[in-house]
Amino acid sequence: MEMLQYPFDGAQVLQKKRALKKQLLQTPGLIDKKIAIVGGSTVGEIKNMLELFLLNLGIRPTFWQGEYALFYQNVVFDDGSLAAFAPDILYIHTSNHNLRLWPNPADTPTEAAEKLNDEFAYFEAVWQAAEKLGCPVVQNNFEDPLWRNFGNLDASDMRGRVHHARAMNTRMAEYASSHPGFYIHDLAYLAALHGLDAWCDISTWYAYKYCCAVEFIPALGHSLASQMGSLFGRTKKALALDLDNTLWGGVVGEVGPEGIELGSETPTGMAYAELQQYLKMLAQRGVLLNVASKNEEAAAESGFARADSPLKREDFLCFEANWGPKTHSIAQMATTLNILPDSFVFMDDNPAERELVMQELPEVTVPPVAVPEQSIALLDRAGYFEVSGLSADDIKRGEMYKQNAQRTQLEHSFGNYEDYLKSLEMTAEIVPFNPQQLERVTQLINKTNQFNLTTRRYTNTETEHCMQSDAFITLSGKLVDKFGDNGITSAIIGSIQGQTLNIDLWIMSCRVFKRHLEYAMFDALVQAAKQRGITTITGRWLPTAKNLLVKDFYATIGFTLVSETEQERVFSYNVPASYQPKNTVMKVEG
Repeated sequence: MEMLQYPFDGAQVLQKKRALKKQLLQTPGLIDKKIAIVGGSTVGEIKNMLELFLLNLGIRPTFWQGEYALFYQNVVFDDGSLAAFAPDILYIHTSNHNLRLWPNPADTPTEAAEKLNDEFAYFEAVWQAAEKLGCPVVQNNFEDPLWRNFGNLDASDMRGRVHHARAMNTRMAEYASSHPGFYIHDLAYLAALHGLDAWCDISTWYAYKYCCAVEFIPALGHSLASQMGSLFGRTKKALALDLDNTLWGGVVGEVGPEGIELGSETPTGMAYAELQQYLKMLAQRGVLLNVASKNEEAAAESGFARADSPLKREDFLCFEANWGPKTHSIAQMATTLNILPDSFVFMDDNPAERELVMQELPEVTVPPVAVPEQSIALLDRAGYFEVSGLSADDIKRGEMYKQNAQRTQLEHSFGNYEDYLKSLEMTAEIVPFNPQQLERVTQLINKTNQFNLTTRRYTNTETEHCMQSDAFITLSGKLVDKFGDNGITSAIIGSIQGQTLNIDLWIMSCRVFKRHLEYAMFDALVQAAKQRGITTITGRWLPTAKNLLVKDFYATIGFTLVSETEQERVFSYNVPASYQPKNTVMKVEG
């Protein structure tokens, strides 16, 4: 929704929240999630804003709300209602108003250190109690205090309040790095971004006990929703980028590569260079960069040949430089990369081009790019590419897609598809889930939308439970070929009931579509089922706007359709005594 796209008007969002909610609830394909909120201050309007921005991400939240300022008691001494709610996320809404053991000038260094230790232990008790809920836990860190008793010394002296708040943030960060499932919502950054005086409106605190000025509550809700959306796989994957006056100043086809503004010679050139550096960092953590430019290809490429251009031609996966409509270019990119158009963010300085894409490809997100000095902020603060964790596969994603392009090129040289697959010299490693791959498997589960038969999402804790329990069969699939390692790209979770195995989840990354890994995974699943005495395997397809690709998948591998409604299709497979493997094109290990 345009009104909720960054940069949004917070006052307008607050004013029209009911109408916006009513409209957003009509969005097809919403996924339902349960959010528990406990807080150290008032959360009413924060919950309302969080709901709006989650709905805008396609998530329909149901809330459980703890009692006012009793976050410790609600979690540590749960009366059973919180656990019974079984939240998908627990949000602990705190601020520096909830720090209890501030040091004072009379403290010795030892006494100040003891207060810090006790303060941390208090919050750690909440996090440890929350672990039994088996869901991700998100908590605000602490903004700087509004006043400093010691002046500048407050930041370095153990007895300073600024030192105390920042030390708590450091310890929280250390805890998060060693405890998967615990995430920090960076309230300290939001306060600094908007200005501490403005953010910490003390009159609002005295009157309403809100941790920030009312005008910034939408910003808090948006930031929090972006983080939760990342946990639920609701982030973007790719950028489609214009070139002239978007990545550099001027028209390269007219002035040549040396005539464009880029680099350290002018303020505008520095702004474009910094934008390119930012985009390169996005690529380094797995965001897919692509070009959609109305240009001659040679001229477009020449801009990246400059020595002072941070981005180079090889940083881009798809390079659509032509005179056709950019909507066609983006659609072609989606086909080439095997991702949906709603995975794209389109950046273009030309409002007419932006409007055309919004009209013809409404799934694509189009920020209002204006001047280069604002472009980084628009991308960075909008939350399009928010991450909840960074895996080795994320860092290698760009290279993996480049290898896919090589595979596609090779495919075109073969007349027989099976011969092409055999030529890839593929090896699949298919094994039960293990602790080393747990984070990657959970990430894959929560980001995969197309080859996803039930679209069920799992937390780290839930995935770990399935891994450890004898009541489940789990399989992960990793695929390597002569072009490179695709990483872990498929996962199955099946629950056992007597002699029946119910496939609760089956996913596969778009990177390995049509490579027959699904056949190898099914062969392994049948083998595991036979070892456990399973005679029947059932599978369901729950329709979404994105997974129509696999509507008939079970039928293609030998399942029988046993029932069908608008909500689901149910399939059944009788495990044969003698099973003929379906995979004929790859070696399987594990």
